[in-house]
Amino acid sequence: MIYAGDFRKGMTFEINGEPHVVLDFQHVKPGKGAAFVRTKYKNILTGATREEAFNPDDKFPKAHIDTRKMQYLYNDGELYYFMDPETYDQVPIQHELVEDAIKFMRENDEAMVKFFQGQPFLVEAENFVNLEVIETEPGVKGNTATNVTKAATVETGAVVQVPIFIETGEKIQIDTRTGEYLGRAK
Repeated sequence: MIYAGDFRKGMTFEINGEPHVVLDFQHVKPGKGAAFVRTKYKNILTGATREEAFNPDDKFPKAHIDTRKMQYLYNDGELYYFMDPETYDQVPIQHELVEDAIKFMRENDEAMVKFFQGQPFLVEAENFVNLEVIETEPGVKGNTATNVTKAATVETGAVVQVPIFIETGEKIQIDTRTGEYLGRAK
């Protein structure tokens, strides 16, 4: 059990059987009255944030989040299959849980899959990936203005804004958290 008075940023706890993470907290001791903990927290499953004040003696069960590195295998049309490389167990995951990560993942790529009570709730791609540009407009000769970008489609189907000098067939590095072009792949 966790006391509200022990809250710290990033700590996970349960309310009504759902996992939450502490985003911000402040211990308040007013001149009159009892102390309290002003807390901003986020529901891990739904993403909803909430601000609430708790008594420092309020107890909450600790939410145990299991994070595993898994390998993306394939998509059968509605489910995405991931394999645990240690146990070889395959886990089917719905599109809603992988839609942010899958646009930067190829088959056999690794991802971080987060579980709560044995059920997956979030899939995160590697932070940086190298992908090949399969379609983009050719750069215009003489157009050397700085910060000019164009759309490029990479091998996973994601569309990324790249500088005008990037050509079809080149490998580029992408930050999957923001979807930004970082540079040519080395």
